[in-house]
Amino acid sequence: MSDNTGLAKARGKARRLAMQALYQWQMTADDIDGIERQFFEENDMKNVDQEYFSELLLGVLQEISSIDTELEKHMSRSINSVDPVERAILRIAGYEFIKRPDVPYRVVLNEAVVLAKKFCAEKSHTFVNAVLDKVARDTRTHETASV
Repeated sequence: MSDNTGLAKARGKARRLAMQALYQWQMTADDIDGIERQFFEENDMKNVDQEYFSELLLGVLQEISSIDTELEKHMSRSINSVDPVERAILRIAGYEFIKRPDVPYRVVLNEAVVLAKKFCAEKSHTFVNAVLDKVARDTRTHETASV
């Protein structure tokens, strides 16, 4: 397994756990630092990009208003009316589009769709894909111009 494959898998796990932690925060409004600690204590973090997990979780909360504004520009409803799991996935991908230009937009989009297919209702991934495709075109114009 190459280093890139290992990093991709470790980041994929970080995204999944960040989605679950963000979901928990959305449902409980518990202290995010406590949720982060709980995830480190209760999950096998050996094969997880732990720094990326923390960055996604804390970064989404720091940037939540700008992320939500960007997402809502491309939705016919408010972010708070979106299913909480979908909302967590959208917010993580929104964060990555805006704050992590080193991660190719196709990777961000694909990872979000994979999570939606695994954890959301049957057709949710099409909604997630449609919204995030538009966000990518807004936030990553240099990458999406040729698409």
